[in-house]
Amino acid sequence: MKKIDVIEVGPRDGFQNLPDYLPVSDKLTVIDSLVQSGVKHMQITSFVNPKAIPQMKDAGEVARACLRKYPELDLFALIPNFRGAQSAREAGIKKVTNVISLSVSHNKANINRTHDESFAELAKIKESFPELDVCLDVATAFGCPFEGKFRRVEPLLGFLQRAWGLGVTTFNLCDTVGLADPAQVRLFLKAVKEKFPAARVEIHIHDTRNMGLVNTLAAVESGIDGVQATLGGLGGCPFAPGASGNTATEDLVLMLNEMGYETGISFEKILAAAKAEYQMIPNGIYSGHNIRIKSGLCC
Repeated sequence: MKKIDVIEVGPRDGFQNLPDYLPVSDKLTVIDSLVQSGVKHMQITSFVNPKAIPQMKDAGEVARACLRKYPELDLFALIPNFRGAQSAREAGIKKVTNVISLSVSHNKANINRTHDESFAELAKIKESFPELDVCLDVATAFGCPFEGKFRRVEPLLGFLQRAWGLGVTTFNLCDTVGLADPAQVRLFLKAVKEKFPAARVEIHIHDTRNMGLVNTLAAVESGIDGVQATLGGLGGCPFAPGASGNTATEDLVLMLNEMGYETGISFEKILAAAKAEYQMIPNGIYSGHNIRIKSGLCC
């Protein structure tokens, strides 16, 4: 059997878009159901300014509860800056993802920084917290809501080289607004893997044009190390009006399990988890795999 890491990011990317606060107990209930279904890799929260994203004001509490209950699992958090890295470390987190957009304009809109400022912050994080395992989330890796679809892979390779030079060896390529197609995914991944053969490469595909599964499958067949998704397809990017959410974990698990991949996740259990989450989300916000965007930090 072929093994692939299915990485659940719903507790961060999905929940951050909800307009109403979801209590810690509800968040932990969803996380428990994901673990019980077999999920071993999970982004559990985001250490961001609670004034910007109130939903994540309980990041420390959620992180400590999860680390205490599931010390054997691969649990990590998103950080937008040095302060986020500091807070994550204080909560006991040992693995973080730092977001920088390939698109200059989207980076400014998403985290209000230039590329030089973002990479300087990344360098500071790496130098100050050498014990942290830092993954670079490359937002808009395949296209940007302001600059359009990217046809050339060279800008991405140069971007990754800057991070590699700082000691970052894990890259997560994010199709932030769902502009990618399977041919582009194969082309970009082939170039990335050839230039950085020692890197771990993951992918995060949004499902705006119903391309989530096919683009993710193209990545899997290109030798990707891990694929990200969210339970129920919840989530989305706040800077792409009308865009739908992420690739749904339960759909992805069904496809990969049926194709003979070893995911370690029970489709029946994760489908039940998605249905239970649906009952928990306020009416009018969660409508199947089409989630209206409200707020949040996107990747």
